[in-house]
Amino acid sequence: MTAVLDHRFDGPASGAADAPVLVLGSPLGADGRVWDRLVPALAATHRVVRFAARGHGQSQLPPESPTMADLAADVLAMLDADGIDRFAYAGISLGGALGLTLALEAPERVERLVVCSSAACFGDPQPWHERAALVRADGMDAVAETVVGRWYTPEYAEREPDVVAATLAMLRATPPAGYAACCEAIAAYDVRQRLAGIAVPTLVLAADRDPSTPLPLAEEIAAGVPGATLTVIEDAAHLVIVEQAERVGDEMQQFLKTVQDTP
Repeated sequence: MTAVLDHRFDGPASGAADAPVLVLGSPLGADGRVWDRLVPALAATHRVVRFAARGHGQSQLPPESPTMADLAADVLAMLDADGIDRFAYAGISLGGALGLTLALEAPERVERLVVCSSAACFGDPQPWHERAALVRADGMDAVAETVVGRWYTPEYAEREPDVVAATLAMLRATPPAGYAACCEAIAAYDVRQRLAGIAVPTLVLAADRDPSTPLPLAEEIAAGVPGATLTVIEDAAHLVIVEQAERVGDEMQQFLKTVQDTP
């Protein structure tokens, strides 16, 4: 059963039926607001779609425990309902794992792929099951500060306390049941042995100070996906699309333009 996803279109290109579509996927516990700093530039050339994963924001949460393929099917159903066939996709963390899954499950629909601060496998499943049980029992406050503490470097957190506070509020507002369900999808997710089957042009972005998805995880994706390019962004932790928004935006725009210009 697919979930109806809360989503929005952005930018001056959103009204152009012939504009290429770019779908943006967000981290566990977050929604499309994490892309705010990048959307204005991206929407100049693309019809940008931001969504909240199942159980996040106002998105539906079916009763069964989902897999990553289920979360990807939600995205495809959302796009089908909006009459969108082919699209570029960029995702960070959980959103990046969704992108890899979409490229494997629906390669005929994904034109290009950006995978940021993510992994082909997020490690031992047991801690994810434990985190799911914790938030179901004690709510998002049980994990929110620890999670956000890993999303920004200490220097950025000191320099931009309002940004960090807004991120913390967003995480705390996430429905615990939705967060837990996606933790279980992450626990079961492992596409390491399938990376060679991805034929979509792929850019892998990693932050040099990311404690959540360290550089070796990005290197594994880049080495496994044929023709993938790896770019390391300096002086950033996990939420690199906020902390180094300008650099990430430049890399994404160049990649999307290069692929569009390829005969």
